[in-house]
Amino acid sequence: MLSAALIAAVGCGDRSRDTSSDEQVASPAASAYFTDITEQSGLRFSVERAAGGTYFMPDSMAAGCALFDYDNDGDLDVYIVNGFQGADGRIDPVRGANRLYQQQADGRFVDVTDRAGLGDGGYGMGVAVGDLDNDGDLDVFLANYGPDKLYRNNGDGTFDDITVTAGIDNDAWAASAGFFDYDRDGLLDLFVTNYVQFDIQFRGTDEVGRPEYPGPEHFPGTADVLYHNNGDGSFTDVSAAAGIAGAAGAGLGVVFTDLNGDQRPDIYVANDRQANFAWIQTSDGVFEDRALEMGLALNGFGEPEAGMGVAIGDYDGDLDTDLLVTHFVQETHTLYRNLRPAIYEDVTLHSGLGPPSRDRTGFGTAFLDFDHDGDLDLIAVNGRVVRTLPHPQARLDQHWNPYAEPNQVFENRGDGRFVEISDRCGTLGSIAQVGRGLALGDIDRDGDLDLLVTNANGTVELFRNDVPKAGHWLMVRAVVPRLRRDAIGATLTLRAGDRQLYREVKHTYSYLSNSDAAVHFGIGAAAKVDEIRVRWPDGSRESFGPFDVDRYIEIAKGAGRPAS
Repeated sequence: MLSAALIAAVGCGDRSRDTSSDEQVASPAASAYFTDITEQSGLRFSVERAAGGTYFMPDSMAAGCALFDYDNDGDLDVYIVNGFQGADGRIDPVRGANRLYQQQADGRFVDVTDRAGLGDGGYGMGVAVGDLDNDGDLDVFLANYGPDKLYRNNGDGTFDDITVTAGIDNDAWAASAGFFDYDRDGLLDLFVTNYVQFDIQFRGTDEVGRPEYPGPEHFPGTADVLYHNNGDGSFTDVSAAAGIAGAAGAGLGVVFTDLNGDQRPDIYVANDRQANFAWIQTSDGVFEDRALEMGLALNGFGEPEAGMGVAIGDYDGDLDTDLLVTHFVQETHTLYRNLRPAIYEDVTLHSGLGPPSRDRTGFGTAFLDFDHDGDLDLIAVNGRVVRTLPHPQARLDQHWNPYAEPNQVFENRGDGRFVEISDRCGTLGSIAQVGRGLALGDIDRDGDLDLLVTNANGTVELFRNDVPKAGHWLMVRAVVPRLRRDAIGATLTLRAGDRQLYREVKHTYSYLSNSDAAVHFGIGAAAKVDEIRVRWPDGSRESFGPFDVDRYIEIAKGAGRPAS
């Protein structure tokens, strides 16, 4: 994991529709902002999930993906979650096996699943990556419909299934998952969102009696699970002691961040058609759901929504973390602005995100500075769960066309508002798919973030970021040498001239997916970075810099200057 020290190279009260002329911008670009490189990269993956013909609800909800460097060779590899149920109702472990693709020196990907031993044949939903044993490589957790699995990275390109010996015992319908150090002991713990108590005998129908994927309202919710890392390769389920086991929800997306400013890691869960959870760590290892009082449970109308994916980032540049949750059609995606510690406000309409997202069902989502101007833009991958008339740009089959929708790309104008630029983004924003998972990382190491997208029909897409850039960039990997891994949960504040930018070190956000933990900064016209201030997960603070721009760097705990 560790390399050289330096690697060169606003208010929700006004819910009226904004009809200003700058809501959409005509595209002057001669080429697409994002280029589909799936075929040329060798990612030939497609499993027709609906072939069983049973309208199996997990088919519609799955599956996720991950971008991570499993072999520590300095570039990102691809993991695709899969699952298949046949017409006889049985899970097919061969047809539905997950796949691991290793990136080669020429940028192409080769399927190394069998050699690596990571072709889990359960019915997959989500994936989480993290170094659970602090040995310098990334391990893999799989959230399944059915028993979850944990795989330890042996450091030689292979993985071992350690589910039983690690004490992982969750056979509910799991969704998203992530590693984070909630008790700040240097060991990554594990949180798993569970969805609903699905009755496989239930048959959904639409308004005219045709078979249809059922909605979550037909089934009871399920409590999520928190596992404590014991430091010996095993985990203990502490959900009850932590206060989490008593709350049943329909959990999908999850992120970990300090939601109330007390420097303890908290947990935010997007629930489907139920109030969201904001699990605040009120004392060491004990959590309370305070989403309602913090303004994070409901939308600005006081209504629960169908929460799917979660984006996390400082979109307004005020040096704190904001949240966006993607939702069901006719609900809009909801942007929660952090006003002050523990107080958030639904600013969806003021941000310009309301009307454009109202006719979409969003899943994977992320904030990212795709044009390097210093502020965070937004991407949401879309796809319905209830059929409608096929979109004119749907290019799928008879089954999936009625569920297909175009994805959406929004540019941050720098004043707290977004404008949709999907029409500039090639097939990413024009061809209708049934989008689900989204993971981010710099696939080609050119300093910007590329996109990996999974679709409900069992296909995968890789998009190269070709957005015209407005300035320079810096990619930062923050590590703790003693732990031999990324400093998950650290926060970085970059200063370049009179501008400051705030980011967090994280793998987990979006929907069912995990991304590279390197921190990406677009820094505009600044010719150098004056300083990076780091608050490490244990609460200590250091300052690093100055740095030249347009390069990868690594900053290590203990190697900087003391910072207040």
